[in-house]
Amino acid sequence: MSKIAIEFGIEEALKALGIKDINDGSSTGSYSFSSGETIESFSPVDGSLISSVKGTTASDYEKVVQTAQKAFLTWRKKPAPQRGEIVRQFGERLRELKEPLGKLVSYEMGKSYQEGLGEVQEMIDICDFAVGLSRQLHGLTMHSERPGHRMYEQYHSLGIVGIISAFNFPVAVWAWNTALAWICGDVCIWKPSEKTPLCGIACQNIAAEVFRKNNLPEGISCLINGDYKVGEMMTHDKRVPLISATGSIRMGKIVAQAVAARLGKSLLELGGNNAIIVTPDADIKMTVIGAVFGAVGTAGQRCTSTRRLIIHESIYNKVKEALVAAYKQLRIGNPLDENNHVGPLIDTDAVALYEQALQKVVEEGGKIIVEGGVLSGEGYESGCYVKPAIAEAQNNFEIVQHETFAPVLYLLKYKGDVENAIAIQNGVVQGLSSAIMTNNLREAETFLSVAGSDCGIANVNIGTSGAEIGGAFGGEKETGGGRESGSDAWKVYMRRQTNTINYTTDLPLAQGIKFDL
Repeated sequence: MSKIAIEFGIEEALKALGIKDINDGSSTGSYSFSSGETIESFSPVDGSLISSVKGTTASDYEKVVQTAQKAFLTWRKKPAPQRGEIVRQFGERLRELKEPLGKLVSYEMGKSYQEGLGEVQEMIDICDFAVGLSRQLHGLTMHSERPGHRMYEQYHSLGIVGIISAFNFPVAVWAWNTALAWICGDVCIWKPSEKTPLCGIACQNIAAEVFRKNNLPEGISCLINGDYKVGEMMTHDKRVPLISATGSIRMGKIVAQAVAARLGKSLLELGGNNAIIVTPDADIKMTVIGAVFGAVGTAGQRCTSTRRLIIHESIYNKVKEALVAAYKQLRIGNPLDENNHVGPLIDTDAVALYEQALQKVVEEGGKIIVEGGVLSGEGYESGCYVKPAIAEAQNNFEIVQHETFAPVLYLLKYKGDVENAIAIQNGVVQGLSSAIMTNNLREAETFLSVAGSDCGIANVNIGTSGAEIGGAFGGEKETGGGRESGSDAWKVYMRRQTNTINYTTDLPLAQGIKFDL
């Protein structure tokens, strides 16, 4: 264990989460069949090896699927409120382990400790939501056109749900899917990011403990580890009716084509290119707070991170000066130290993409107004720490049209009314999160109207980053169109069935058709 890991109690956290065999390649997790190549997990905080796990082979995967199929036969028959009780217990166990799991998230992924705790809280919140939902999986009753008939709709368990998650939210996104899938009577197979495999094992251990205490079979929650090839086993498998995938647009297109080829269902949460519109009626202080947190939180590695700030020309300089002043106050360093605002990027590949973005924006005619760069020296030995940067740019720049998963913020200027700003905001292929800063009711309502933001999330006087459990989370266009978490997102994890009951002694046919025998 490194000095930082010892100082912040990482080994104790791992042991509390059931990961006791450090650096010996045996941390495979409960309800997991893994005998493949070793996957090493390095912390971007200090570059240290945390632990190693075994990847999933094709034969391992087959065992997982067969175990999940068998478990589904039992789990689907358990009444939904009883399934909700299991989820409630899982949420309670998360409350007890919130601190160690939050530390692991922070150390393995690199986000601040407070964000790590916040991510675990999101898991707890979705469990609470799912428990209540377990008594509300309702359908509709309708009048039949045929006398003596009753019609209604109901929802049934779907089967195996395959979950592919990304490194930036290594535990919460899995929980968003899993908690809802479980109360719907589904079983889950999860492939976490190969960059954060220990977070997956920790969650799997917690779930396995709850299932064992309730004498439930293996396979309700399963784990597979590895790179994209392991994910492909699920996306091509007809026994997995739903694939929920979170990641890049490039990855999502591959997943969507593979699942569609077998007529399966996919739930896609892909890239964002999120903007905040700042009108002349905006509160500048609120704008700066929302923009800075949105741009540098999680070192710019959120799908909802603020990438573009679209500012009216009349206040452009004022907002720019306030942002430059705010960036000077940012503290970059060990994310487990709560005095720091910005932690590392996930790895050196992400650093390279960050550097390329800054170079590209200048080549296209932009201007860097808050210099970026890679930090080195004491405390930055991992090579993953970078300076949050701000550049003046145009929306049609190629680099601005793409999502750079790093703390790079582009300032764009608009003229005229708010419709011009909305056109700029919508002028990208992504459609996840959006926001407007204004105290003008007409501008706010225009932004939220059918002719306004084309994103799945549209906020007024808050930033683009973050989401509440109660609302369905997801985006439009090349963000994938999926919805997770709250509202009626549960319906994607179930199959709908229309039922008609004839309680007469006759068999009248629809539309008055006569067919006498």
